[in-house]
Amino acid sequence: MNSIRRKFHILIKDKFLRNSILFTLVMLIVFRFLASVPVPGVNPSVLAQFLASNQFFSFLNLFSGGGLSQLSIVVLGVGPYITGSIIMQLMTTVSPKLKRLFHEEGSIGRRKFNTYSRLLTVPIALIQGAGILTLLSRQGALPELTTFGMITNVLVVTAGSLLIMWIGELITEFGVGNGVSLLIFAGIVASLPSVFSQLVQSYISSELFNYVLYAIVVLIVIIAVVLINEAERRVGITYSKQVRGMSTYGGSDTYIPLKVNQAGVMPIIFALSIILFPQMLAGWLLDSSVSWLAEVARVINFVLNHNVWYPALYFILVFAFTYFYTAITFDPEAMSENLHKSGAFVPGIRPGASTEEYFAKVTSRLTFVGATFLGLIAVLPIILLSTTGNSAVAIGGTGVLIVVSVVLDLIKKLDAQVAMRQY
Repeated sequence: MNSIRRKFHILIKDKFLRNSILFTLVMLIVFRFLASVPVPGVNPSVLAQFLASNQFFSFLNLFSGGGLSQLSIVVLGVGPYITGSIIMQLMTTVSPKLKRLFHEEGSIGRRKFNTYSRLLTVPIALIQGAGILTLLSRQGALPELTTFGMITNVLVVTAGSLLIMWIGELITEFGVGNGVSLLIFAGIVASLPSVFSQLVQSYISSELFNYVLYAIVVLIVIIAVVLINEAERRVGITYSKQVRGMSTYGGSDTYIPLKVNQAGVMPIIFALSIILFPQMLAGWLLDSSVSWLAEVARVINFVLNHNVWYPALYFILVFAFTYFYTAITFDPEAMSENLHKSGAFVPGIRPGASTEEYFAKVTSRLTFVGATFLGLIAVLPIILLSTTGNSAVAIGGTGVLIVVSVVLDLIKKLDAQVAMRQY
């Protein structure tokens, strides 16, 4: 208790930390204010009915910070920026120049890479904005827009998305924690009062067992998320002895922690961003005069709204993106080279190719567990929604996973800052 009190005292007294926390809070307040400014002409009742009947868009509403439920000027949230980042990271697998820029050229290369991601965000935001507005206009949530009205609204929501991207980067640079994750976190937390209100209003005494079961599931998910996020495989390494003059260095034993879930919540966010495109295109092309386009749109719409195919596709995407993101963030070859340069080795494993193969095998096994866990967490809200029929439980495992992960990450970063000042 004394240790916690001392750390809290440092957080309050240290000017830099205090200003960083205040800046983060102010930016989150600005974000929530923007999320409450609606696009002109919205029909709230039709929009609410559409979100209640569409599983995907009800989940997407969480990641837009509640902007979709009010069709605000930041309705796209950080989705276009995340999609642009995904495309750029996928391009590193086929473009040696981008791979070198992302992995080998340090902070300067990363800044150039992020600049390309921002530039790519603009056309993606224009496409997504046009798709969502057209789809909602056909559903009756928006009045029928003229060409000028459509262009104006698309430019407004695109500007809102770029503004949110900028706010996220400001939080990352001048605040505390990862800006994009904190914005998504703020959107989910902001939706909690309406979720609880909906649960209270729809409460029926005969369904008390379902409510208790749901509370138990949420508690189990929280515990599982904490355990999986903190779980790690410790790979022992030994530093060889080196003689310099009359002194001997090295010979110590330590370990490298390999996390079970190295990808965090990014695979779920990636999967939602990827699914958004066909969902919007299908809604856009359903009334197309070209018969084969309309038929393709109907098939896509059926798959993405079906109670079996949609969860299966969602699970596969989350599973695949977990492997993809882990491969980007952890390079067995680079790990093997760094150990070799520092005179370290894994006991019983030859340096070089054997060490690289060993790390690749261990990482693959850990990633399988993490990917399966993330996939199950991702589809849990869909399962709960289909079994209970209550859309209020849509926050489910995905929202709990993001909230818990962001809180844990934020606590670790604050703790690291406090520890540095203690020393």
